[in-house]
Amino acid sequence: MTSTPTNQQQPNAGATGWAGIRAFVRERWDLVTLVVLAVAPLVVPALGGALGGQVTTLFIYCILALGLNVMVGYTGLVHLGIASFFGIGAYLMAILTVPMYPFQIGFLAATIVSVLATAGIGLALGAPTLRLRGDYLAIVTLGFGEVVKVTLRNLEQITGGMKGLNPVPPPGAGVKIAGIDLGLAFAIDPRWFYYLSLLALAGVVVAMRRLEQSRLGRAWVAVREDELAASAMGISATRVKLSAFAMSSAVAGLAGCLYAASLSTTADPNAYDFNRSIMVLCAVILGGLGSIPGTILGVAILVGFDTVLAPWADSWIQQMNINPSGSSLLSFSGWRLAIFGLALVLVMRYRPEGLVPSRRLAAELHEDHA
Repeated sequence: MTSTPTNQQQPNAGATGWAGIRAFVRERWDLVTLVVLAVAPLVVPALGGALGGQVTTLFIYCILALGLNVMVGYTGLVHLGIASFFGIGAYLMAILTVPMYPFQIGFLAATIVSVLATAGIGLALGAPTLRLRGDYLAIVTLGFGEVVKVTLRNLEQITGGMKGLNPVPPPGAGVKIAGIDLGLAFAIDPRWFYYLSLLALAGVVVAMRRLEQSRLGRAWVAVREDELAASAMGISATRVKLSAFAMSSAVAGLAGCLYAASLSTTADPNAYDFNRSIMVLCAVILGGLGSIPGTILGVAILVGFDTVLAPWADSWIQQMNINPSGSSLLSFSGWRLAIFGLALVLVMRYRPEGLVPSRRLAAELHEDHA
């Protein structure tokens, strides 16, 4: 009789478990991130204060960058005026809700109208520029952004000029549910806006994932790869480009609505200038063109650095009395643009596909380098 060995090698249950967890996180990163961010205000008290407002702004910029990613990442159209649609959405939200105008239709209705109107303006910009590519399209969108900024500044009777429009009422103003005044809750507790922006971001991510896998998403990529070949396969490049303009503008308009509501003002028109467009474009490139998680990571790095880390570092420098004279050379925020540029140079040199690239783009770049 042969005895059965008792010390047979068994699979390492711990290693298998960790591998499964890593695979789940990699495949369902959006769900894991949503759960972590949803629980964070319950365990991080600072999110009920100024930090909560800063993180809310971060969520809004993630939405804006995802809108730009439709144009630049999926369709391959260079867009340097995304901040103008951001501003249009903010001002339309304000016009439809502030007390100085007779509309006052409420946050949800104003958001729907603003998003649809912004999409229409995107179509109006895209229609005459369909034959433009590369640098020429970039110049047109840059010029459109400057036109919008100057228009917002000069139409003082409508936009308030450099003062902007305020006060933009919070979502749910005048609405009570279960004895809770929603408008008052949004006004005094930043966590309400935190969860509203997080919910909007989650909705945009889900929509982008569906579009990415849909017929329209594949058409965007086909036009980006080779417009002539896509047309030969029966894809209407005109419709595809117009849909990209409309979708990108609509998402940017949604971000603008949330931005105005969270600040209770539109801010001045200079808040929607070329620098804002370039910052969002840099975030998309840094994270990875055509990549949803890459876009969000790029915004978290650049905008998070600008709105969260830089103010904290400047405050720490003041507390330590390192810069008593207030010199810009010794302030952390004084070097932020140099750090932005250095980060982009390093990424373009050592990881041109971005930090978290889409599989398609990564494969294309590695094939080119082979």
